[in-house]
Amino acid sequence: MASRLHSSSWVYSCPALQCFCTTHLSRCQSSHHAELALLSEGFGEVDRETVEAILARETLNAPEMLIFEAAHRWAGAECVRLGQPVSADSKRAVLGKALHLVRFPVMPLAKFADGPAQSGLLTARETSDVFLWFTAQNRPELPFPTTPRRGLAPQRCHRFQSCAYRSNQWRYRGRCDSVQFAVDRRVFLAGFGLYGSSAGPAEYSVQIELKRRGSVVARRAARFVSDGSSATFPVFFDQPAQVEPDSFYTASAVLDGGSLSYFGQEGMTEVQCGRVTFQFQCSSDSTNGTGVQGGQIPELIFYA
Repeated sequence: MASRLHSSSWVYSCPALQCFCTTHLSRCQSSHHAELALLSEGFGEVDRETVEAILARETLNAPEMLIFEAAHRWAGAECVRLGQPVSADSKRAVLGKALHLVRFPVMPLAKFADGPAQSGLLTARETSDVFLWFTAQNRPELPFPTTPRRGLAPQRCHRFQSCAYRSNQWRYRGRCDSVQFAVDRRVFLAGFGLYGSSAGPAEYSVQIELKRRGSVVARRAARFVSDGSSATFPVFFDQPAQVEPDSFYTASAVLDGGSLSYFGQEGMTEVQCGRVTFQFQCSSDSTNGTGVQGGQIPELIFYA
């Protein structure tokens, strides 16, 4: 049976909901998108099959308390649709086995006590057993999962085969390091991995930016501290940015710091990261020397 939400044409105007509900995979690419979908009014319109699919996912990236609250709200909406009283007993009945997909034992004890324990959705025995799970040495068996969800780990596309440093570069004076990239399937760009100082620990201020066809998609000013190694150091946007396939985007970083940094060499025009293929080309926005073959922005951090 198709989800009521997924069959509604307006879902496609909300990327978070489209990501969340399309083809019943219920898989969001970041905690931000998962929380947007769970908090949306539209979540109350999905059918129980979809609710169960969502709550069963190991990769659901959201706090368990928020997941419970979303299920609680959905149950109230379902009672109204079915013409039933919006009572705790009715909400428990419409949730069915979906209630037992919520991971109450991984919530903070205080949040469980102030929320689910007083909601009326759990039986007295279930509530007591969860409290014992938190506090007793001999824990009871529970009808709920007891381990945290794995979540969805970000992936990294590394575009250089080596890195180096020299006494006269890579220098930062407010100029822009930039490169263009395209993907062959939708991803959510979380941020960039950047090179840091080649002369010991150092702090940099940086503005990172993602543009498509000249328009800013995401931008953030931040600071990061490097440790003198050739490792990359992540800088994230406030929210992951949706990147559509077969269109070039411009990734840019403007760093400010007194220390010279490492820089990438032997850049690749195409990189395969799992199921996603990245293509790179030079950007006219780059005024500090970064291009496909070398420079900064060695990594794109993304969810797919």
